[in-house]
Amino acid sequence: MKLLRSATLTVSDLARSQALYRDFLDHTTVESGALDGDLASALGAPGAAGAPYAVMKPASGAEIYLRLVQQPPHPDFEPLKTYGWAAIEICVQDVLAAHERLKPSPFEVIGPPREIEGLPAIYPMQVKGPDGEIVYLTQIRSDLPAYDLPRAAAPIDKLFIFVLACSDMRASIRFAEEKLGLALGRDMDIVYTMLANAFGTPHERLYTISTVIHERDVFLEFDQLPPMARPRPAHKGLLPPGVAVGSLSIPDFAERVDRFADWLIAPPAQRPGAVYDGRRAATMRGPDGTLFELVEM
Repeated sequence: MKLLRSATLTVSDLARSQALYRDFLDHTTVESGALDGDLASALGAPGAAGAPYAVMKPASGAEIYLRLVQQPPHPDFEPLKTYGWAAIEICVQDVLAAHERLKPSPFEVIGPPREIEGLPAIYPMQVKGPDGEIVYLTQIRSDLPAYDLPRAAAPIDKLFIFVLACSDMRASIRFAEEKLGLALGRDMDIVYTMLANAFGTPHERLYTISTVIHERDVFLEFDQLPPMARPRPAHKGLLPPGVAVGSLSIPDFAERVDRFADWLIAPPAQRPGAVYDGRRAATMRGPDGTLFELVEM
């Protein structure tokens, strides 16, 4: 996955979450400390300055990271029912084995392994972490006709898709096309049991989802939420709860940050650390307030 760089999740107890992602999702901490104030402001969360954080890397060693930032939970946050980054998706070698491993864990299985009609290439399951973060664990069986999909190089491997919950999926796709230089992959209408359970809709109801791609890489899924969905609540000055930031490596970074400077929370700045490796980065606030962090490729 050439463009995925990092997913930032907010957690209420950093030490606990590091242990969970280490013990059950095979991620290793490669960096930790207090969140730099300038970076916190650039992410639209000046109040997160000094917050404890950790950056974790998958067992395969792929340079696609999970960044955990500690902050207080929000009492009104309801996973899956609000707009913004809804979930991260991690590839696994055997989803049935992953299911058995996670059943006794503090992660709650909210979607056991289930084949998706019309998508035989993927075999997913879903869990919810202790802070309401949603993680899909997906076995990749084959490539799709127009796209390449990663194969897990470890039993539980790397992040390979961000899932975005949209109030207006078409507006979000236009943003991705115009501001980020990405392209629409395909639209699908699927039975989406997890969303049906969250919103209390009939299980046979079809939900519209879209993939967003770069060349042959598919790494974003946009889900159209029903009318009863709501904006995500957040503490003033802090990151959104759950999956807070999606970080992407952008090939034409300089051109995009120049053309769309008005969309940036702060001017681009060179950043140290594993996620950035000394490259410049800047964050755009997209539709529904979604935080897209652009990292120079």
